Amino acid sequence: MSGFPVLLLVGCGKMGRAMLDGWLDQGLQPAQILIAEPHAVELPAPIAGRRIATAAEAPADFKPDVVVLAVKPQSMAEVLPGLRRFVAPGTVFLSIAAGKTLASLAGGLGPARIVRTMPNTPAAVRQGISVAVAGKGVDQAQRAACDSLLRAVGEVLWVEDEGLLDAVTAVSGSGPAYVFLLVEAMAAAGVKAGLPQEMALQLARATVSGSGELLRRSSDSAAQLRQNVTSPGGTTAEALKVLMAPGAMQKIFDEAIAAATRRSRELAG
Repeated sequence: MSGFPVLLLVGCGKMGRAMLDGWLDQGLQPAQILIAEPHAVELPAPIAGRRIATAAEAPADFKPDVVVLAVKPQSMAEVLPGLRRFVAPGTVFLSIAAGKTLASLAGGLGPARIVRTMPNTPAAVRQGISVAVAGKGVDQAQRAACDSLLRAVGEVLWVEDEGLLDAVTAVSGSGPAYVFLLVEAMAAAGVKAGLPQEMALQLARATVSGSGELLRRSSDSAAQLRQNVTSPGGTTAEALKVLMAPGAMQKIFDEAIAAATRRSRELAG
């Protein structure tokens, strides 16, 4: 990315830090960012001095092009009023807070230009995916700036229907946790089948991560790749009879995604 906008990063937890690292890799310079984070966090040496506790400590003449809202949804109500000083036609607010709608964000900020997005934690290894929706007044340049910031840590999709963000949150935002749980479950089952615990965990971890990379690189669908591994009457087919039985894996995922979608909507209040 060239020509970084001037940034105010509000919150530098796991997701905020993942995005920050991506921007630094892409050439972000220390003078182009302030990080508002009340907790002591370890930052790369070049920008260690760019942390302030709250946005109120930003210099009076600091005018960010993009304010990235990377605080927890539960903290948003107390954070937004302190950011109203940055509301201006030339500034866009990019929120990554799960469940916080454009309307709820505007309620705390006032007449701001806002982009709401849902990234996920593989952004930490530049393999994330984000879905974004632009609010009222966001112009093409501001949308492009947000797209570039998100694209520094993975793929980006844009939608017009904000309502889709709840299901996006349930599938891709929360999705990495489901994959990590799969590794835990496979390893635990391997131990029950007689494997030493460390070996079972190594096998499960390498299998899931390697399969994910194969899926990323392959032009085949997930269904085709699954079929490629499955010999008729073999061990994989026997396991899939259990996993693909009525009421098994698909039903569990349907219920899990529905539960996460509901919770995303609840957080919108």
